[in-house]
Amino acid sequence: MDITQTVDNDRILQIDIEQEMKSSYIDYSMSVIVARALPDVRDGFKPVHRRILYGMMGINNVSNQPYKKCARIVGEVLGKYHPHGDSSVYGALVRLAQDWNMRYTLVDGQGNFGSIDGDSAAAMRYTECRLSKMGEHIMDDLEKDTVDMMNNFDDSLQEPTVMPTKVPNLLVNGGNGIAVGMATNMPTHNLGEVIDGCCAYIDNPEIDTDGLMQHIKAPDFPTGAYIYGIQGVKDAYETGRGRIIMRAKAEIESDEQHDKIVITEIPYGVNKAQLIEYIAELVKEGKIDGISNVNDETGRQGMRIVVDCKRDANANVILNKLFKMTALQSSFSVNNIALVKGRPRLLTLKECVKYFVEHRHDVTIRRTKYDLKKAQERAHLLEALIIACDNIDEVVRIIRGSKTPAIAVQNLMDRFQFDEVQARYVVDMRLSQLTGLRMDQLHNEYDELMKTIDYLQSVLDNPELCKKVMKDELQEVKEKYGDERRTEIKYSSEEFNPEDFYPNDPVVVTVSHLGYIKRTPLSEFREQARGGVGSKGASHRNQDFTESIYPATLHNTMLFFTKKGRCYWLKCYELPEGGKDSKGRAIQNMLNIDADDSVQSILRLRGLNDEEFVRNHYVVFCTKNGTVKKTCLEQYSRPRANGVIAINLIEGDDLVDVRLTNGKNELIIASRNGRACRFDENDIRTMGRVSTGVRGMRLDGADDEVVGMVVVNNPLEESILVVSEKGYGKRTPIDMENPEAEDGVDHIYRITARGGKGVKTLDITQKTGKLVAIKNVKDENDLMIINKSGITIRLSVQECRLQGRATQGVRLINLEKKNDVIASVCKVLGQASVEQLNQEDVAKDESSEQQETE
Repeated sequence: MDITQTVDNDRILQIDIEQEMKSSYIDYSMSVIVARALPDVRDGFKPVHRRILYGMMGINNVSNQPYKKCARIVGEVLGKYHPHGDSSVYGALVRLAQDWNMRYTLVDGQGNFGSIDGDSAAAMRYTECRLSKMGEHIMDDLEKDTVDMMNNFDDSLQEPTVMPTKVPNLLVNGGNGIAVGMATNMPTHNLGEVIDGCCAYIDNPEIDTDGLMQHIKAPDFPTGAYIYGIQGVKDAYETGRGRIIMRAKAEIESDEQHDKIVITEIPYGVNKAQLIEYIAELVKEGKIDGISNVNDETGRQGMRIVVDCKRDANANVILNKLFKMTALQSSFSVNNIALVKGRPRLLTLKECVKYFVEHRHDVTIRRTKYDLKKAQERAHLLEALIIACDNIDEVVRIIRGSKTPAIAVQNLMDRFQFDEVQARYVVDMRLSQLTGLRMDQLHNEYDELMKTIDYLQSVLDNPELCKKVMKDELQEVKEKYGDERRTEIKYSSEEFNPEDFYPNDPVVVTVSHLGYIKRTPLSEFREQARGGVGSKGASHRNQDFTESIYPATLHNTMLFFTKKGRCYWLKCYELPEGGKDSKGRAIQNMLNIDADDSVQSILRLRGLNDEEFVRNHYVVFCTKNGTVKKTCLEQYSRPRANGVIAINLIEGDDLVDVRLTNGKNELIIASRNGRACRFDENDIRTMGRVSTGVRGMRLDGADDEVVGMVVVNNPLEESILVVSEKGYGKRTPIDMENPEAEDGVDHIYRITARGGKGVKTLDITQKTGKLVAIKNVKDENDLMIINKSGITIRLSVQECRLQGRATQGVRLINLEKKNDVIASVCKVLGQASVEQLNQEDVAKDESSEQQETE
């Protein structure tokens, strides 16, 4: 073990260096904790602040006197109380005068005291200051022995160990500091709210945090802005630690040319100049699009930061991106550590209030005792003075007959039973007190004193009266200095809502055969005439092609169902964006899908938080072998990162289609050999998530398989569109009004029993090829058809004329390559409906559209 040697009075002492380092460091750390870095829970001050205020009061640098140079104050504090560097004193003095740091300034500064842009204050020889009115109230009754005094660093003067403050300064102005092994960071609060909370505690010391929060709702920062969510505030109040989300106050102003985002209040502690510089940097680096300029128009009217948006930009989206990427939304990490009886403690809101109220009680009792003592001393003298005035002739005779003042004092004591203090006071009495007016004043003063003494004694004897005195004094401070909240509270979620960052625009989700996915704005697909060659679609790797396309909007929740019967969740805005000719991103990189599995069907949902919606809707599955299953949507409403089993498939079977129903729909299943089976969904009983299902359609031969399933919503308005693999297709009504029919309706696709072979829906020939798709469509729909070579065509459904069930249909797309076939067919809203789609959320109509995302 290392040993060091020290010389002490010519003696050499051996000291364990480990123990010496431990004790020395502990002494140092406790000195920093107690005498430098942490505020006292009673007055909320560190020693340097306390000494600044006391030093200013000592040289009468008060609010009704002229300003004094800050250098004068710093010199006073350094020379008498604070033997440290002048920069530490001046820095603390400057902060006490900064209205963007202090909720209520305690020093009135004149000159350059810095700015919210981070500018430092001018040198102390240039600036001037004096105590503010509230700063004076911090030291009310200091001369009445209300707090303990201690010697200064050279024992030549006395300074207060704590201020007898009527202001709950620790909560009102907060504080921060870094000690050794600990730190404190306390937010500012509204004076009126804190005083109401203190009064509530005085009335009911058993009050809990929720009760206090009825008065002290949340921190109130000097820079205003918003507190976004209350949970972090509650955590901080209950435990002493919490994370408070602050958000700038911003509005969107519109003119004929473009939108402007105008920021008028920023979060507490944010440097305005650095904020503007960082926004400009993000724009320059391309991390935020749609901003053309950022200006600081702050002036006498207050803060004003103007962010100019480009003509075609969405201002709401830009604002939310600014909240996410800049200090326009930031957090305040609360760490309520303060000194309690000289020891650092982590404090809850109730403890902060409790220790302040206890301090006020102590100050009130000590001041009352001091006032009572002074009143009793004065009454004692007045009693002698009144007796002397009533017997003035005898008093004058005794004094004149005495050789010395000491003998006169003794003679008065003997004659009137005065004590020495009373007798000496009578001997020193002025002749002016012998006038009649003066005599009346003496009697009145004595009577008032006796009332005061009775009142002060009752304050000491009656705890309820003492509480009333405390509350009255606090309410007086509230009336003088209380003001409205500056920081508004938004009682909302703490977290970002990702949907705030994306406009709810219509898109097309494309999935390729090898599992690449992307979203493309619907506006990129232009309408073409029936029978056209089409435009070049996505470019893919060799042997890959676009297999499926699904219409959606950015805020939709996408449920992905794979061939092997698993379900995964993604928001549409989480999908990678790409143009019509881009490849997209491998879906395996976004979902935990097995290497031998692939996405087969997608459902689009407005949201999974609507309990009534998820309970009253069902997910219906259809497999390649004709099996169907119905499960309540609620069982798929809790997303999991690794997905869940959606349907239990038997070996050799694959999932073909998934649809959402409302419990009252009819289903139509079609097979490759051109047959369709229509039945009521209630023919399928509701099953669990991991069940297998029942037979939905009997296939026509070994080479037959199910190609799709549609949900019938309104059979009189909808028609069935079928497309063959060689580009032929047609529309057939589901039902038609027919007065001659028994029920007035001609069921073209007649309802059959579940599990049957159904009826013919397309005349399959060598020219048409096998059936590849079945859709239920309306006149306002468009079709998007993709073949395996990647060619895409978009055409209006109205161009496909209505035909009978057993016909071959007409050519929808010309296949240029000999062996090319149709890969996928999707219906989307027509171009005429796009504007309406932008104005009205198409997701509101899931139940009528049945989430069709083919």
